[in-house]
Amino acid sequence: MYDALMRTVLRHVPSEPAHRAGFALVRALGGAPVLGPRVADRLVPTDPVLRTRALGLEFAGPLGLAAGFDKDARGVLALGRLGFAAVEIGTVTGRPQPGNPAPRLFRLVDDRALVNRLGFNNAGAAAVAPRLAGLRARPAAGMPVLGVNIGKSKSVPAEDAAADYRASAAALGGYADYVVVNVSSPNTPGLRDLQQVDALEPLLVAVREELDRVTGDRRVPLLVKITVDLSADDVDAVADLAVRLKLDGVVATNTTVARDGLCTPADAVAALGAGGLSGRPLAHRALEVVGRLRTRLADDQTIISVGGIEDAAGAYRRIRAGAALVQAYTGFVYGGLLWPSRLHRELAALLRADGFADVADAVGVDAA
Repeated sequence: MYDALMRTVLRHVPSEPAHRAGFALVRALGGAPVLGPRVADRLVPTDPVLRTRALGLEFAGPLGLAAGFDKDARGVLALGRLGFAAVEIGTVTGRPQPGNPAPRLFRLVDDRALVNRLGFNNAGAAAVAPRLAGLRARPAAGMPVLGVNIGKSKSVPAEDAAADYRASAAALGGYADYVVVNVSSPNTPGLRDLQQVDALEPLLVAVREELDRVTGDRRVPLLVKITVDLSADDVDAVADLAVRLKLDGVVATNTTVARDGLCTPADAVAALGAGGLSGRPLAHRALEVVGRLRTRLADDQTIISVGGIEDAAGAYRRIRAGAALVQAYTGFVYGGLLWPSRLHRELAALLRADGFADVADAVGVDAA
């Protein structure tokens, strides 16, 4: 039903207003004092085969919501109650910023894909921090693991990037279950240059130092998010840096600037303009990156795989390739409100069919 609605009605509604309306519905259903816990009772994963331990944390299941959907932490609990075992908020920047001019979010329905050039539109770390503090002060049924994704403010020059990331880590790190340094969005000028090891290392060191300062005895896991567009050599270089710095893991991958192999006519795609492409077209390359990372990272370093995950079979392939956790955004947009719960349920069946007692048993079984 939802797929038919997407193809006949929702595809004609501008994407960003549709996102706002859909997110308001999510918050109304999952965040309501009476209805929300009932939603959680039905949709939060409880099957023991799905329980996942990664990053030193306990997850009810391996599927989380990728950064970009809830930029300002307005619906974390509601999204968890729909069945996401983790919600990664952001990307949050040190300074508030409006992002790029609209329109800046577009659907490619025939490709089950999105193009966005949002540009890290968010309220800024100082505004998001009180919301996270409120979540921590009022534990509730269905609360997911909370990831915080931080990025560079557009107005900050590259030479000051480390200080900008440090400021976000200082404001938000104390409330996070884990933190992700995002250096891979194509929509902030010069950001992807920070993926080069010489620029990335001092930035990650600064964030690690700040997290340790603000959290004291509680060590917050730190990961870096990379793009699918990195060459094999650059993926290896980031992995080797992660090992050297003893990062807790890598989130792979962000959107692509490529437009290859799409069903949507080339002239229609070109008319949308620049931006990062997400969804089904990323699936093959994102799976390759997971496999490559798994051969380079230490066994105790976590891969979170994101990019083109549409169903349980796709999530299962990432797990077998070496990802302990998976994330989705575009798959949720096209799949609807019941999609995360359904994916977890179907993934549990796949794990049992192959004789695995839990997710950990399946992680990396196909790795070379």
